[in-house]
This record gives sequence, C-alpha cells and structure tokens, in this order.
Amino acid sequence: MQKLFIKDKKFYTNVAKIAIPIALQGLITTGVNMMDTIMVGAVGETQLSAVSLANQFINIFHIFCMGIGMGASVLVARYFGMKDNKSLKNTITIMLRLVLAMSVLFCVATIAMPEQIMRIYTVEDGIITYGIEYLEWSVVTYFLLGLSLTCTIVLRNVNQVKIPLYTSIGAFFINVGANYIFIFGKFGAPRMEVAGAALGTLIARIFEFTIICGYLLVKDKNIGFRIKNLFDPVGKLWKEYIRISIPVLVSDGILALGNNSVAMVIGRLGESFVAANAVTAVSQQLSSVMIQGFSQAGAIVTGYTLGEGNREKAHQQGYAFLGLGIVFGFIAAGIITLISEPMISAYNLSAETQAIAHELMLSISLIIVFQATNSIMTKGVLRGGGDTKVLMLADNIFLWAASIPLGILAGLVLHLPAFWIYFFLKIDQVLKAIWCVIRLRSGKWIKKIKSSSEL
Repeated sequence: MQKLFIKDKKFYTNVAKIAIPIALQGLITTGVNMMDTIMVGAVGETQLSAVSLANQFINIFHIFCMGIGMGASVLVARYFGMKDNKSLKNTITIMLRLVLAMSVLFCVATIAMPEQIMRIYTVEDGIITYGIEYLEWSVVTYFLLGLSLTCTIVLRNVNQVKIPLYTSIGAFFINVGANYIFIFGKFGAPRMEVAGAALGTLIARIFEFTIICGYLLVKDKNIGFRIKNLFDPVGKLWKEYIRISIPVLVSDGILALGNNSVAMVIGRLGESFVAANAVTAVSQQLSSVMIQGFSQAGAIVTGYTLGEGNREKAHQQGYAFLGLGIVFGFIAAGIITLISEPMISAYNLSAETQAIAHELMLSISLIIVFQATNSIMTKGVLRGGGDTKVLMLADNIFLWAASIPLGILAGLVLHLPAFWIYFFLKIDQVLKAIWCVIRLRSGKWIKKIKSSSEL
C-alpha cells in the first residue's frame, strides 16, 4: 500500500490552483440554486416541490452534457499534455456536435410533452401544473447550458480556470436579482412566481453563454479553436473518442436515469418528503463543492502526467488523491452537521417537513464521507487514466443492483424512517468507495490513448 500523502509541495500546489477556482465556481452555482429554492419556497411548498421535480428532468440533460464534457476532458487533458493541438481541436469539434444534438432532443421533448415529463415524478396535480409552467420557460436554456457547460470544462483542462469563475460570479448576481424581480413582481415587473424563477435562470444562462463561449471561440489562444473548426473533418478520431469518451457519456447518462428513478421514489413518498429533499439537496451541494473541484483536478492532473508518459508518478498521485478524498469527506460531513439547523430554519416549512429534513441531513452527513472518496477517485483519477469502460460498469451496477431496489424496498414497501430510506437510496456511494480502492491498487486503470497521427 502506497502512502496516502506524498512529500511533493508542487503537486498539492498545482492541484489547489485547479481545484479551488472550480470549487468556488461550484459554490456560486450552488448558491444560485439555494437562493432559487429559498425564494420559490417563500411562495409555497407546492411551488417549491414543482421547481425541484421539474429540475430533475433538466438535470438529466445537465448530466448528459457533463458526460459529454468530462468524456472529452479525458482526451483534452491527455492531448494538452502531449502538445497535440490537432487532436485537441478535433476532440472539441466532436464534443460540441454531440452537445448540439442533445440540446435539440431535449428541447423537442420539453415542448412536445411537458405534462408527461412531470407525471414521471409525481401524481400531485398542483405540482404538475406549476412544473409545466417552469419547463415551458426553460426550453431555450438547453442550448445555453449545454454549450457553456462543456466549453467551461475544456477551458479548465487548458489551465483557464479564472474565466469560468468570474463568469459564475456575474451570473450569481444576475440570477438572484432577476429572480427577486420576477418571482415577487418588484420594480414594476409582473409577479410571475414559478415562471419568474425560470426566467431568472434563463437570463443568467444567456450571460454565461455569451462570456464562456465567446471567450473560447473568439479570444482563447491556448487552443485556438474557432467556429469554423466545427466543420473540420475529424477522421478516425471518432473511434478514439467513442472508445474513451462515450463510456463516460453512457455511464453518466444511465446514472442520470438512475438518479431520476431515485427522484421518482422520493416523489411518491409525499409532498413533505419532496420538499425536505429539495432543502437538503442544496445543503449537500454546498458542502461537497470542494470535493467536486478536487475530482476534476484529479482527472486533469492525471491526464497531464500520463500525457507526459510518467505512469509511476500518476499511480503515486492517485494514492495522494485518495487521501484528499478521505480528508474532504470528513470535512464535508462536519459542514453538513453545522449548517443543517440554520439551513432548515431558513425555509418556510411545516413541522412534518422539518422533521424529515433533519433525518435526511443526518443520513447525508454519513453518506458524504464515502461519496467524497469515490468521487475523487472515479470521476477524477480513474477517469483521467482512461479507465472509462470499467467505470461505466461499476457506476451502474452499484446503482441499479443496490441503491434503487433497496431504496424502493425501504421507502415504498417497508416504510422505514427517512434516515434509512435515504441511506439505502445512496448505498452505491459506500460500495463504490470500497471498490475504487481495489481498482486503484491494481494499476489496471491506466490506459493508453492514441493521437490523430497514430490512428
């Protein structure tokens, strides 16, 4: 067993330079979600539940785009380390083509069947009505979100982490301000409530898209990618992209469907459970932003190191990232314990919903320790090593064979307390934490990636 902490100050400095701006961006994004939830929650629990469940469908798209972007990032980081600019540009071309196709698909589905989408998550007519209203205002955001999200991932992989961070800061203030104006009808604007929350998000997405995509396609010189490159022939790189990146897309896509199955279980446990989960989900995101930052840093640093041809160094760094995962897992658990009471008190919730929320917070504080460890390994180091096919299998076996059946059994059959329902719905996080340590030790996660010239 190698050491979980290495004596390499430069390594930790480089990781921090990548991870902290990503984490701060995640913190800002979570802050936007929290403000959305608080503002909509002030209108009513039905509206809060509707926005929460409508966003579950939008989150499927978000996760698909993350899969496309993170899959591409495995190649981007490796090619950037190899200084292979042609293969790097071709990878971005494939990525953006996939994102545009996915945006069209979700846009058409949302326009054609918003009611059917909402009925996937709940049978409550009031929630469905408000949810449809929210979805109808969110149609355009698919294109804006998909392109800005994936372009952000590319910029991070070429050491451009500040632009996405500054953009998120601006988007935060724009979103909060627009929400306040349109949800509550301030400064002469109409009181739009749920629709106002969607409109505020749309305005913020337009801002993000303009800055992020404008910078990558017009100003950035590290890659030199321009709109005309979207029409470049990518040749045989499609084969390498499919081999390395598509498993990430498939894994994250099926994972998104699995998470929505979890949301379906929660949606059938009653309005109080749905509202409590909406509150605790924001708290979980708030406490785990640093974990997400180090996960992406793990993928980027591992890609750079392997791109330079240093397998042994990448393996040593893998154990160092495992140590960071354990540390930040316990830190996140402590944060959740500290903020649970003030967070729950910030919402206008019934006594029943508050009681459920407290149980969920306790369960999350336990799960987050294991989630932090496996996230930094599976979404970071192992993915950066190119081990995407095995990760695809592991992610989905643990979710579909353990979490979903046990969650359904605990919630809809045995009617266990909220603590145990949530624990079993998330038990895949515990199982993956154990598995990823075994995979790391094996060394089989380090895969060779070919460039355009080798294909």
